[in-house]
Amino acid sequence: MCLDFLNNQDPHVGDENAERGNWSRKRDYILSMIGYAVGLGNIWRFPYLAYKNGGGAFLIPYFTMLVVAGIPLFFLESAFGQFCSQGPINVWRAVPLLQGETILNSDVKALMSHFSYMLGNVYFLFKASQVFLMMYLNKTRLGHVVVKAPSLSPLCVSPMEVVYFTATFPYLVILILLIRGVTLEGAKDGIEFYIGTQSNLTKLTEAQVWKDAATQTFYSLSIGWGGLMTLASYNNFHNNVFKDSFVVTLTNAGTSVLAGFAIFSILGHMAHVYKMPVGEVVKEGFGLAFIAYPGALSKLPISPLWSILFFFMLLTVGLDSQFAGIEVLTTCLLDAFPKTFKTKRALLTITTGSILYLLGLPCVTRAGIYWVTLIDQFVASWVLLFLVLLEIIGVSYIYGGNRFIKDIEMMLGNKSSMFWLWWRACWFFISPCIILVILGWSMATFVPPTYEKVEYPDWGLALGWCMVTFVLIWIPVIAVYQLIKVKGNPWKRLKSLCSPSEDWHPYLDLHRGQRYSQERCHRKKNHKNLLEVDINVVSSSWL
Repeated sequence: MCLDFLNNQDPHVGDENAERGNWSRKRDYILSMIGYAVGLGNIWRFPYLAYKNGGGAFLIPYFTMLVVAGIPLFFLESAFGQFCSQGPINVWRAVPLLQGETILNSDVKALMSHFSYMLGNVYFLFKASQVFLMMYLNKTRLGHVVVKAPSLSPLCVSPMEVVYFTATFPYLVILILLIRGVTLEGAKDGIEFYIGTQSNLTKLTEAQVWKDAATQTFYSLSIGWGGLMTLASYNNFHNNVFKDSFVVTLTNAGTSVLAGFAIFSILGHMAHVYKMPVGEVVKEGFGLAFIAYPGALSKLPISPLWSILFFFMLLTVGLDSQFAGIEVLTTCLLDAFPKTFKTKRALLTITTGSILYLLGLPCVTRAGIYWVTLIDQFVASWVLLFLVLLEIIGVSYIYGGNRFIKDIEMMLGNKSSMFWLWWRACWFFISPCIILVILGWSMATFVPPTYEKVEYPDWGLALGWCMVTFVLIWIPVIAVYQLIKVKGNPWKRLKSLCSPSEDWHPYLDLHRGQRYSQERCHRKKNHKNLLEVDINVVSSSWL
C-alpha cells in the first residue's frame, strides 16, 4: 500500500483532497483495512488462546469484548482520523495536552509500538522459513538451523495492487486447509473441542481468560497502533465510516473463527495420531503455528504443497501488517513536515523500511524468540491497554464525547438519540471500565515471562520494564513541556491545552461549515486576549 496506493484518477470517487490525496476506490480502503487488521493475530494467536483457555469457552468472552470494546474503539479511531484527514500526530490537535500520545516531534509511542509489532512479524516469518527448512533437511531440533535473513520491511514499498493479493490470498489458503483438515481422521474431536461440546466452561470463572480475550481483541483489530487513523485519514469526508467499521471488525472476527476451525481440525487429527486428548497436544503458543501445524502438514499427502501454502499465507498476512505499519510512520512524517517530505515520499518509505530492517535483525538470531517474547509481554499488552485507555479518556472526557458525536454527524448526517445511546454507553463507561479492570488485575497478578520454562535473568526483566517506561514516559514529559510553553496561570494553561487548537478542524474549508469557522475565530480571539494579558503583566513588572 505504501508508495502508489493513492490513484486519484477514478471518476467514480474523485479526489476531493488533491493536496493530500484520497483512496481511489472504496474497495482499496476496505481491503487495506482488512489486510492491516487480519494478521498473525488471527492465524496464530487467536487459535492458541482458544486452545489455552478452554476451546469453545473462549469464544464467549472474545465476542463479548468485541461488542463492548473492540467495535466501539475501532469506530472511534476510524472516525477520528477521517474527520480531520490527519495521521496520529496531527489528530491530537483536538487535545494538545495529549500530544504525548503521538510520535516523532512529541512522542515515540507509535514508533516503538510499530517497531515491536513488526519485530514480532519479522520473527514469525523467518521462524516459519526456519521450520520449513528444518523439515526439508529432516532435522529434529530447531536449534540446528538459524536463518540469518533480513526483515521484509524494505519490500513494503509495493503498489496498491499488491494488497488485492495479500488481503485475499490467506482466505483461499485457510479454506483449502479447512477442507483438507475436516477430512482427516480425528478432526471431529478437534472441532468439538473448539466449538464447545468438549470445551471447558469452568475457564469462564478465571480472570485470565477475560484478559486474554480483551487483549486479543485490541491486538487483532490493531486498535491503539495508529494504523486505523492513518488509513481512515485518506477517506473522503462523507465516507460512511460507521458501516466500514462493522464490515472490517466482523470480517476480522470471522477470519479468526475460520482459522480456528482449520487449526483445530488438524489438532484433532494430531490427537488421534498421538492417542492423547486434544487439549494436551501442544503446550507452547509459538509451537502451535510453527511446530504442531508443520508437523501435522508433514503427515498429509503432498505435504510439501500444504507446507508451502501455509507458510506463504503467513508471509502474506505479515506483509499486509507491514504495509500499513510503514504507512503510519511515513504519513506521520508527511503530515508533520509536508514541505520537507512531500516530494520525497519514495525516499522516506525506503529509509523507514531500512531502519525497520536493522531493528528486525535481533529477532532472527538464536535468541530471537526470547526478544519477541519479552517485547510481546511488556510492550504489546500493558502498554497497549494503557494507551487505548488514555485515548478513549482523551476523546470522551477531555475533547468531549458529545462534541465528537457532532463531528461524526457532520460526516454521516444527523442520527437519532437512540442511535447514539449504545455508543455513548461504550465510550463513556463500558469500554474504559473494562480496560481499567483488566489493567489493575494484570498488575496485581503479574508473573515474569518465560519461554519453554526458561526464566529471564534480572537484567532481561529490567530491560522489559525499561521498554515500558521508554514508551510511556513521553506522555507526561510532553504534557509538562506543553504546560510550560503555554502562557498564563496554571489553570488557564491546563484549560488551553485541554481545548482544541486553532488547527483542529476538517481538512478542507468546504467541510468546516459555520460551526468550525466560528469556533476557529473564537479560539483566535481568546489566544490574542491571552497574549495581551501576558504583555500587560510583563510591562507592569518592568515599570
